[in-house]
Amino acid sequence: MASATPTSSSDEVQTRSTFCRVCHASCPMEVDVVDDRVVAVRGVLDDPLFEGYTCIKGRQIPDQMADPNRLRAPLRRRPDGTFEETSSTDALDEIAGELRRIIDTYGPRAVASYTGTGGYQNSVAVPTARAFHQGLDSVSFYTSVTIDQPAKGLAGLRLGGWEAGYHNFTDSDVHMAIGYNSMVSSYAPIGGLQGTNPFVVMRRRKAEGMKLIVIDPRRTELASFADIHLQVRPGEDPTLLAGMIRIVLDEGLYDHEFCERWVSQLDELAAAVEGVTLDVVAERCQLDPDDVLAATRMFAAGPRGTAGTGTGPNMAAHSSLTEHLVVVLNTILGRVNREGDLIENGLLLYPDMPHRAQVVPPRNPTNGPPSRIRNLRGYRGEMPTAALAEEILEPGEGRIRALIVSGGNPVVAFPDQELTMRALEDLELLVVIDYRMTATAEFADYVIAPTLALERADVPHLMDRWFRQPYTNYTDPVVERDGDVLNEWEVFWELASRLGSTLPLPGGSPEMTERPSTDEIIDRAYAGSRMPLDEVRANRRVVHPDMRPVVAPAEEGATARFTPAPDDLMAELAAFLDEPYPMLGDVDVSAYPFRLVSRRLKHVLNSTGTELPALARKGTTNPAYMHPDDVAELGLEAGGLVRITSPRASLVGVVEPADDIKRGVISMSHSWGGASLTDEKVRDIGTPTSRLVSAETGHDPVTGMVVSSAIPVAVERVDVDASTAAGG
Repeated sequence: MASATPTSSSDEVQTRSTFCRVCHASCPMEVDVVDDRVVAVRGVLDDPLFEGYTCIKGRQIPDQMADPNRLRAPLRRRPDGTFEETSSTDALDEIAGELRRIIDTYGPRAVASYTGTGGYQNSVAVPTARAFHQGLDSVSFYTSVTIDQPAKGLAGLRLGGWEAGYHNFTDSDVHMAIGYNSMVSSYAPIGGLQGTNPFVVMRRRKAEGMKLIVIDPRRTELASFADIHLQVRPGEDPTLLAGMIRIVLDEGLYDHEFCERWVSQLDELAAAVEGVTLDVVAERCQLDPDDVLAATRMFAAGPRGTAGTGTGPNMAAHSSLTEHLVVVLNTILGRVNREGDLIENGLLLYPDMPHRAQVVPPRNPTNGPPSRIRNLRGYRGEMPTAALAEEILEPGEGRIRALIVSGGNPVVAFPDQELTMRALEDLELLVVIDYRMTATAEFADYVIAPTLALERADVPHLMDRWFRQPYTNYTDPVVERDGDVLNEWEVFWELASRLGSTLPLPGGSPEMTERPSTDEIIDRAYAGSRMPLDEVRANRRVVHPDMRPVVAPAEEGATARFTPAPDDLMAELAAFLDEPYPMLGDVDVSAYPFRLVSRRLKHVLNSTGTELPALARKGTTNPAYMHPDDVAELGLEAGGLVRITSPRASLVGVVEPADDIKRGVISMSHSWGGASLTDEKVRDIGTPTSRLVSAETGHDPVTGMVVSSAIPVAVERVDVDASTAAGG
């Protein structure tokens, strides 16, 4: 339990119920409040889903609330470049005036917004940002979803989807986790181990006999539970998956009856993977062929269970191909919910949908508005963030001139740090909504101070899709707002009101002359929810087993079939098998023998965490984890500095030997560091791995995502001061 000392023994402690919003997991908490100050937080032992679980980040909420460096009023940039406090009314008036000028001059598309991971911890931040753009008729809506895992939402469109979804984790006989570690990230794909008390849940499932296969170049916390751990060479996931598919087809391990009814192109699929022999897989992936064969047969034996991916393979090259092959593997094994099955999650905050045992027809995954960059298109209601910097810098009609950043830190999170900073400097208006001065906020014209989680009402909107049971929760504000701070939705409502626009949420636009309540915005954002919001508010921390959807039979005459071998992806597979890194342009990969992969750290979430004392004690940098044999061979030492160079740029990291990582691999957490292109403060703030990649090369052909993991790099010892060791 984290706590702070009350000011006196006479202070009365009030205990209030809420849930954490530091990350996606939404762990329920009891909060002790004294004189409107949070003095302690703890997990809720009798919660039916979490059973008292919280993580180290959430337990620091009292320190976050009391942080003297927290912004408690908006900041406005002075002509000399420094910042001064202003009122939210004045800031919004001035921002709206600039937005009106920009819209009148360039058109509404010139106004963009970006919602980062922090914004996703507020249930109404994304819906209102999206509605703001709809009201303005601007397509320039961007989020962090298109940075690290855009392929995940598109794979089921190209292949076709199964309306009733794939197998649940809670009744799986086998699960295969590819490049995710929910013990740290509190996230897993649908059908995977979610962050609701993950250690306890995994131990229970293992005791029940579930088999676990982990594919990861690191022996992660999740991999420690694995029956088979395949320490694949980074970037070779498509090879391994194609090889597994070949084994399944060659040995007849696929679900013959299901495929005959619902899957087309099996012959084309077999032809595409014909050359991916076990020897090819073993050599390219640096794996024991017997282990690959055993893992494939174990997974195919099931009979229930799915494979799923995380940010590791999704941030590497060929992410769309990788995700496609994963879903294909699940599909040909028939790992779908059948008529009469119960679906794991109730999706209670979203409109009821049919759950029939049939295929949703394949369709074009990128059918949104055209980007001006690389012939990309929007998808799933947003534009590709990988092209945002170029949309700012590229002259011509539709050029972005104003950007509102909510809960994100593009300077350290976006691919190509140097290009990103040039873009931010080029804007005519940059507004950042954040509770602290980040590397991105330093570029802003205005910084709007937001409410913190315990100061606002909320629902667990993300985990509602992923809870391993139908579960409801809701929180009122636990304490009053501290300062002239605004909920993210209030910023967009106030700007829309001043611009004479609306916020067309699913439940309709609120009144635009008098600011509504947060609860009204929640009601409108989640209108038509399967469980009415009034019932959600009345059922806090409640599991609803009777609300698990039951899979209905297929419609009469349902004819749609999966298409596992679309021409473009099979051509990409062939090109990849011929040349592992065709996306990186004219690069001699042999000059970069190491591969740098991303990772999560338990005590931070991307760029947030180390501003708090207890978390800073866990580490103030993102170490360059390397195998001890590589450390010794290169003449490095623990705590020493190492220069890591890609075809794009260099950075300096702090060496950390780790015997859980594959040789030839460097593992670093992303979204660290600051705005400097050198690393003189690497020991204090870390360094952004995004500097190593270029937004101009190395794109996924479907999503446009920039390759940001499994990056080819060279490594050398640094014997000089870090301030002169790296540059852009």
